[in-house]
Amino acid sequence: MVGSSHLAEFVVASVAIILAPGPSVMFVIARAVAWGRLTAFLTAVGNALGMVVLSAIIAVGLGPLLQRSELLLALVQLFGGLYLIYLGIDALRHRVQHASDMVDVEEVKPKYARVIREGFMVGVLNPKALVFFSSVFPQFVDSKAGSITTQLLMFGLIFSLLSMSLDGMWGILVGSSREWFANSQSRLLFLRTIGGSVMIILGALVILQLIMTYQQ
Repeated sequence: MVGSSHLAEFVVASVAIILAPGPSVMFVIARAVAWGRLTAFLTAVGNALGMVVLSAIIAVGLGPLLQRSELLLALVQLFGGLYLIYLGIDALRHRVQHASDMVDVEEVKPKYARVIREGFMVGVLNPKALVFFSSVFPQFVDSKAGSITTQLLMFGLIFSLLSMSLDGMWGILVGSSREWFANSQSRLLFLRTIGGSVMIILGALVILQLIMTYQQ
């Protein structure tokens, strides 16, 4: 089990890192702008599932491997950035059709399985979570409290639940303000453009940060 003092410290650190702007929360907000509250919340659920998998992989040994291999870490970060850019481009390509569908007929939203899957991919490839899991998690481990792997898995589950709650809250708040746009194709087109652009910019920033890191 995780010590109560370590657990409290971990929760505080987790909330701080989750509230800092990053790929996950910005992706959820972009989906809230584009598709509304339910899609945003399901994106947060998928994101949390991705983080559970990421934390489990790190708990059983990938974390130390990534810390030793700068190339592998860079490839993971690069793929995560490229995936966000791909999603943004896809959103921009179909923005006119999406806006038209929502005004002319009953709103056509992406399938829930797809929403969760894309959220999962962003979560499992989140560079902020990757660094936090591999470098910060071990600081809260208590060698006298039992299996280190079990503690790391517990930390990953707690972090993922906190992330789902906080990111989902942002998605619901932003999605609520979206209803005003629902009767205007031009407003919806604007929202689609903003949502796709945010994802492209976010992916580009991930890659730019990676390039700047290796130039230092």
